[in-house]
Amino acid sequence: MTAEERTRAAIRFEHPDRVPIWFFNRDQLEGDILAYGFSLPDGDRNEWGYRFENLDDGTMGQVKVPVLPTWDALDGFISPSLRKQRRVAGVGEFLKTAGDRYRVASLGITGFNVYTFLRGFENAMVDFATERDKACDLLDRIVDFETQLIDLAAECGFHGVHLADDWGTQKGLIVHPSLWREIFKPRYRRQCERAHQLGLDVWFHSCGNVLSIVPEFHEIGVDVLNISQPNAVDTTAVGRKLRGKQCFLIPISYQTISIAGTTEDIHAEARRLYGQLGHPGGGFIGYVEEYGCMGMSEENYQACGEAFRLLSRG
Repeated sequence: MTAEERTRAAIRFEHPDRVPIWFFNRDQLEGDILAYGFSLPDGDRNEWGYRFENLDDGTMGQVKVPVLPTWDALDGFISPSLRKQRRVAGVGEFLKTAGDRYRVASLGITGFNVYTFLRGFENAMVDFATERDKACDLLDRIVDFETQLIDLAAECGFHGVHLADDWGTQKGLIVHPSLWREIFKPRYRRQCERAHQLGLDVWFHSCGNVLSIVPEFHEIGVDVLNISQPNAVDTTAVGRKLRGKQCFLIPISYQTISIAGTTEDIHAEARRLYGQLGHPGGGFIGYVEEYGCMGMSEENYQACGEAFRLLSRG
């Protein structure tokens, strides 16, 4: 199989010849999936106007100053423009580099996370209870813009789109599940439906414990669900509900085992996760990210990739 065929087979439970792997921030060409960033910087800020302040070396930092701290600021606020030519300027070279790999258009940080950066986290936590109409209007601006990017990804020949919207704390969902179902689920569903109409797979990343809504990501059409912190989620419970139905993108926890474990621990954890979430027909993609800034050793980084490579060999 080519890398693209292998990845598609894993997503569709069509018996890939081995587990595909996505090397995210290093050694990307060693993997089966390659991503192209669709978000555009605007000087030192994101195109939505927020800026990350780095608090240490190697991590993305935090947005400390919201763009729309009061609702008065919304009146003159302009959503990003598509800027198509600039956004796709590197696609031609990317396609040459990608070769036979599966191609993902990464929309960067998306959805409610963008909302929290615009309004500030504390404001965001109360907006949908106190200012529902204004909050939904702003959220729709974000979702509508992302949907334009989904259209552009299909036009450029990508195989999938990647959304990244963190919904979990270490213990559970950031908001009550009923609020998520009422406000956010229908909007994600529309994005999934649009992507599928265009022949694109939907990849969705979330950090934290999202156990309460994992089945609903499957329900609305997320093709590849990245449970980014498997140490925080009851993967046994997830597997009981969705093994053999949902394709998962899974790392060796970069809060625990990939940082502080031995190479033997890493291999054992890969086998455990595959046993709970993978299936003989597919449904499992390994995810490798270098986290030296968190204390990951070179030996453990290499072990993560090797552990996923060995999964299909028994």
